[in-house]
Amino acid sequence: MDSTVLAYIAGFLDGDGSIFFQIIPRKDYKQKFQIRSSIAFYQSKKYVEILDWLKNYFGVGYIRHRKTGISDYTIVKSKEVKRILLLLQPYVRLKKKQVELGLEILSKLENKKSDEDFLEICKLVDKFKELNYSKKRIITHKTVSESLSP
Repeated sequence: MDSTVLAYIAGFLDGDGSIFFQIIPRKDYKQKFQIRSSIAFYQSKKYVEILDWLKNYFGVGYIRHRKTGISDYTIVKSKEVKRILLLLQPYVRLKKKQVELGLEILSKLENKKSDEDFLEICKLVDKFKELNYSKKRIITHKTVSESLSP
């Protein structure tokens, strides 16, 4: 992939994008929770063609059009999020800590073997609250820990 294009996309992510990890309740999962990874790019509906171009470039994800006049291009599959973070890592500036933490979380998820491993990953996910100034996060590693306790 062209480094100039990747640098451009990394700048777009730094300015009009987000990297986030969430702990999501899932009754069908062993630990009753899932770690969801996401990368999102935001743009006015008037300029949605840049989001179409990104989706075509990466070949994954989906585009939503909100009633607010904003559209977003989102990638959620962990494998694809990891691939894209690795591609953009050398070029990201403002979201460098999010990229590094995200890659650490994804790597640990691939090697998770126990409830304790999962709880450690959830603690890492909690760190995104500070990095992203998240105010609405209500499910934390503590929630998961309490659900796993006998």
